[in-house]
This record gives sequence, structure tokens and C-alpha cells, in this order.
Amino acid sequence: MAITDDIRKAATDPTPLYFLAGTADLAVQQAKKVPGLVEQIRTEAPARIETVKNIDPNAVQEKATIRAKEAQETIQTKVTEFISILDTDLKKLGESAQDLALRGVGVAAEYAVKAKETYEKVAEHGEQTVKTWRGEAAEEIEELAIAVEPKAEPVEVRSEERPAAAAAESASAKKPVAKKVPARKVTAKKATPPAK
Repeated sequence: MAITDDIRKAATDPTPLYFLAGTADLAVQQAKKVPGLVEQIRTEAPARIETVKNIDPNAVQEKATIRAKEAQETIQTKVTEFISILDTDLKKLGESAQDLALRGVGVAAEYAVKAKETYEKVAEHGEQTVKTWRGEAAEEIEELAIAVEPKAEPVEVRSEERPAAAAAESASAKKPVAKKVPARKVTAKKATPPAK
């Protein structure tokens, strides 16, 4: 029974649909920003291309060599630190691993909470968007109905122009119809004397 309740709840919960509507609305809002970004890139591109053209390849190679040496030194330092950690007591290593695992669980739980909060915010945004869409649709339908529907003018119907069937119906509607209800017989019950 619990499974059917879960399925019924999942099928009737509008939150995922609101989430989709909110996501779509946010995507449309972000898409509206694209033309401005394209224009910005178009204006900045010539200056950036000119900067790249003016760079000396020898200077880039020197910087790359320096950074490679720094990276190599950093890696050597980290390897040395790692080897020194391996030399330490296994108990400390186990405690460190356990501490890291607990931190990982805590971080995962924190991200799960943030993800749920974000999901709920987007779903609320989607609900408002759907309400807006429904309101706009209702206004459009109302405007369409006003435009299509001709204005009704009151029309008088004279008693001479009414058909005979309608006159007979109105005459029969005015006369009350009496219903026959059968009479009930009332019988008295005999009381039995108490046993001695």
C-alpha cells in the first residue's frame, strides 16, 4: 500500500513540472542577455587579437620554461612530503583517512542541502511563471471572447408570437400537481405481562 501511495504522490506532485517551467524561464532570461554579450565580444575581439599578434614567442617560451621548472619543484616537494607521511605511523594514517572520509560526507551532505534549496527556489520561480502564464492566457482568452462575441441586444417576445407548445408548457407549469400518498395503518402493540 505504501508503494502505491508513493507512486500516487509522485504522480500528483507538481513540483518537478514547476522546476522545469522555472528552468525554462531562467533559460529564456539568460538567452535575452546573449545579444549584449555577442556585441561586447565583437567590440573587444580586435584589441585582443592585436595583443596576441604583438606577443613575442621567445618571451612566451621563457615563461613556459620558468613555470615548468616551478611545477617540477612543487611536484618534487609534494612527493617528498607524501613519502614522509608514508613513513609515519599507520595509526595516524588511518586517522587521517577517517577524518578525510568524514569531511567528505559532511561536504556531500552540505551540497545535497544546497542542491535541494536551489531545486525548491527554481520550483517556486516556475510556479510563479506558470501562474503568470495562466494569467496572461486568461486575459488573452477574455480579450478574444470580447472581440468574437457580438453584443447581445434584449429582444421582446410577444405572447401572440409564441408557439402553442410553449404556451401549453407555461400553462401546465402554473398548475400545481397533487401527489397521492397512501395512508399508513397504525397498529398498537400488545404488552406482554412480566414473567413471575
